[in-house]
Amino acid sequence: MATDQRAPVTSLVLWDVDHTLVSIGGGVSRSIYERAFQRVTGEPLGELADMSGRTDQAIMVETLHLNGVHEPEALFDDFYAALAVAAEQLTGRMREVGIVLPGAREAIESCAARGTVQSAVTGNIRPIAMAKLTALGLGDGLDFSVGGYGDDGSDRADLVRQARRRASQKYGHDFAGRRAVVIGDTPHDVRGALHADALAVGVASGQSTSDELREAGAHIVLASLTDFAVRCTEALGR
Repeated sequence: MATDQRAPVTSLVLWDVDHTLVSIGGGVSRSIYERAFQRVTGEPLGELADMSGRTDQAIMVETLHLNGVHEPEALFDDFYAALAVAAEQLTGRMREVGIVLPGAREAIESCAARGTVQSAVTGNIRPIAMAKLTALGLGDGLDFSVGGYGDDGSDRADLVRQARRRASQKYGHDFAGRRAVVIGDTPHDVRGALHADALAVGVASGQSTSDELREAGAHIVLASLTDFAVRCTEALGR
C-alpha cells in the first residue's frame, strides 16, 4: 500500500512591515512618493495623503486627487512601477535611518525553526516591502511571492485572503482559519485578520496600545516582539 509522502501541514505567518518588524523614518516614505510622482507626472509633489494604516493603493489615489489628477486609475501601472524604482533607489537611505524593532529578527527565526511559511501582509506594494526588509537584513526569512500587498486592494482582509490563496497554491497546504497567523501593530491589522478568519496577533510596537489591540479583537497581544518566543507555540498551534 502506498504511503502518504506529503509534508505535514504548516502554518502561514503573515507579518506587517512598518512598526511591526521595522521602523524607517527620515522622510523615506515621502521621498518615495515624491520621486514616483515626479517621474509619472513631470511635476513636483505637493500634498501627500495621510499614510497611517493605509495601503499604497489608497494613498496613491488620494495623493493624485489632492494634486489635481482626476482619473488616477489611468496612472496605476506607471505609478506602481515608479514607486518600485524609487524604493530601490532609496535602500541606502533606509539602511541609514531604519531600525529593526526589538525581537523582530528572533521572532522570524523562531517561526522558521518551526517549519512555517512566512510572508508579509502590508499596505506597502511588494517592491517597497521587499526593499525595506532586505535593506535591514530581514528579507531572507520571508517568501515575498505569497504575501498580500498594497496594490492588491484597500481592504486589509482582502490582502490576507490573497496571501492565503497564493501560499496555498504554491505550497499545496490548506492555510484556512487559524493556520494563517497575522502579526501587526494596529487595529487595522487585527480587524483584517479577523475578517479573513485568521489568528490575529497584535504587537504594541507602534502607536496603538495593548488595550486598543485587545479591544479590536486580537487573539494574542504582545508588548513587543521580544515576547513572541514565549507565545510562539500558542500563536502557531504547535
